[in-house]
Amino acid sequence: MPRGLKETSGLITIGSTVTETAPNTFTQAEIDLQLDPLNNEVFVVLAVDLNVSNPDAIAGTDTRVRGSLSTTSRTALGSIADSNVLGVASESVQAAGFVDGGVPFSFMSGETPTGAVEYIGIIATNQFFLQVLGNGNLAASTCNAKMWGYRARADASIYAALVQGELLSA
Repeated sequence: MPRGLKETSGLITIGSTVTETAPNTFTQAEIDLQLDPLNNEVFVVLAVDLNVSNPDAIAGTDTRVRGSLSTTSRTALGSIADSNVLGVASESVQAAGFVDGGVPFSFMSGETPTGAVEYIGIIATNQFFLQVLGNGNLAASTCNAKMWGYRARADASIYAALVQGELLSA
């Protein structure tokens, strides 16, 4: 458990989905954690798993579906280099120059980092965000997420620092 936090729940699993509003259109969903900000409640993230839908296999066309999960709202997909992004996933089909459907490739940031870490992130505001974006597809793409963690209460100074740090990372 991170210093300065007191666990107030057992393990919680949260599942969510976002689907593009139209093919190849950045779309974001806001997921409410129903935290109690009056009691300095935060969500300690233990692991994240993201699955994106398969991109279309179109002869001669590269296609891709990417997704990300972040602690703050975004106007574009995130990468694992962004401080407010907890996970990313990508599926692509490389078919440019081919007469068939091409070759598929997958990438995911992983459910947990390598090594023994207590947690992968702390969400101090009342929501997190799930994003999806397809490229070159004929149908709307989807990103599904599963996040594991627990609720905790922070003392006032730690809570203020966590909220400020999260909002400044946007």
